[in-house]
Amino acid sequence: MKSVLIIGMSTFGQHLLMEFSKKDAEVMIVDKDENVITPMLDYAISAKIADCTKPGVLESFGVDEFDRCFVCLGGHFTESLEVTYQLKELGAKRVISEVNRDIEKKFLLRNGADAVIYPEEDIAIRTVGMEISDNIFDAISLADGFMIYEIAVPEIWAGKNLKDLKIREKYDISIIARKIGEHLIPVISPDSILEKSEHIFVVCSEDKLKKII
Repeated sequence: MKSVLIIGMSTFGQHLLMEFSKKDAEVMIVDKDENVITPMLDYAISAKIADCTKPGVLESFGVDEFDRCFVCLGGHFTESLEVTYQLKELGAKRVISEVNRDIEKKFLLRNGADAVIYPEEDIAIRTVGMEISDNIFDAISLADGFMIYEIAVPEIWAGKNLKDLKIREKYDISIIARKIGEHLIPVISPDSILEKSEHIFVVCSEDKLKKII
C-alpha cells in the first residue's frame, strides 16, 4: 500500500487525493487553510493545517517515510520551490510538483523535484490527442514527443497476426495491449490475430500514428 503526502489542496491536489483514496493509498494532506482541508477529510488518513514554508514544519511530518510527496500549491511558485527543495533535503524518496508555466518546470527540476506535472498542458495534450481522429479513444503523454494511444484496429491490420504485420519494423510503432470489449489483455503473442472490433494500445509519436489511422 502506497503512502502519499500531498502538500496543498489546489484543484489538482484535491483530484489527486480522491483518486489515491480509490486505490486505498494512505494519504496525508496539508494546507494552511482550514476551509480547504475540512471538505477533504473523508478521503485522507490524516490532515494537518500548517504552512510548510515555516521552519520545522516539514521536518515534523517525517517526509522520508512517504513513498510519494506531491507539492500542489497552485500559482504560488516561490512557496512551491521552497517546499520542493526542503522535501528533498529532508530525504523524501520522490517529489512531484505541480507547475503552471514552462519556466517553473526548469527551476523545480533543478531544485529537487523528481518530476513535474503541468495539469492544464497535460489535459490539452490528451484532449487534442483524442479528438484529432475518430479512431483515437484515449491518449496519454509520455516524453520526447511519444504518446500512448488507444485506437481502433486499422482496417489494413484486421484479420492478420502481429508476426506477419511486423508493425514495429514497418511503422516504428509498439503495441503494448489489446482491449476486447471492456477486457484488457496486456500480454500479446506474436500469433495474436487483430480483429476490427477491438482496440489496441500503441506507443509512438503523432507523426507515426498518422500513417496508419
